Amino acid sequence: MEIAIMKAVLEENDNKARDISELLKSRNILLLNLISSPGSGKTTLLEKTVEHFKDKYSIAVIEGDITTARDAERLEKYKIPLVVINTDGACHLNSMSIANALDQFDLDDLDIIFVENVGNLVCPSEFDIGEAAKVAILSTTEGDDKPEKYPLLFRESELMILNKMDLAPYTNFNKESFYRDLKKINENLPVIEASCTKNEGLTGWFDWVEQKAIDGGIIK
Repeated sequence: MEIAIMKAVLEENDNKARDISELLKSRNILLLNLISSPGSGKTTLLEKTVEHFKDKYSIAVIEGDITTARDAERLEKYKIPLVVINTDGACHLNSMSIANALDQFDLDDLDIIFVENVGNLVCPSEFDIGEAAKVAILSTTEGDDKPEKYPLLFRESELMILNKMDLAPYTNFNKESFYRDLKKINENLPVIEASCTKNEGLTGWFDWVEQKAIDGGIIK
C-alpha cells in the first residue's frame, strides 16, 4: 500500500513538473535546483552568484527551508524577487510548491530562477521540480564518502560543486577516494572545486550558468 501511495505522489509531482518545465521554456527562463546538506555553502554560493549576474540577468530565488527564513534574509540586500517556502517538516520541495511560488513572480521580467532546496541529500534528489538542471553541492567538511552513500543525487545532477576546498587540509577529506567513488556513479559529472568564502573557483560555476542561459535562449 505504501509503495502504491508513493508512486501516486511521484506521478502527480512529475506531471506538475512537466507543466513547469514547459512554462519556463516558453518564457526562456532558466530554473536551477541547488541541492546539498545543511551547511555546505548553498546560500553563500547564491550570494556570490547573484552579485556576479545581477547587472546582466533578471534573477529570482526560491528558498526552501523547514521553518525559518534566515537564508532568504541574507539575500534581501540584493533587492531581487524572493519567495520563501517553509515545508513544516517535509525534507524537500515538490513541484506543486514551486508552481505556487512561480505565481508570485512576474515571469515576463525574469531570466534565471535559483531554487535553494531544503538541506538534504536524499529526498530533494527524488523530486523533479521542473528544473533545467540539478546542481549538487558538497563541502569537504562533510567527508569524501557522500557519493557512495547518497548516489541518486550524483546520478541526477548535471554539475557538482565541491566547496570549502580551503578547509580540506584541516579535514580527513580524501580526494582520491572521493573521485574514485564518484566516477563509479557518474563518470561524466563535471566537478568544480571551489571556496565560496574565499572567492576561489567560482569562475567555472559562473561560466557553466552562463552557458546554460545561452542554451536556454536567454540572451541579453
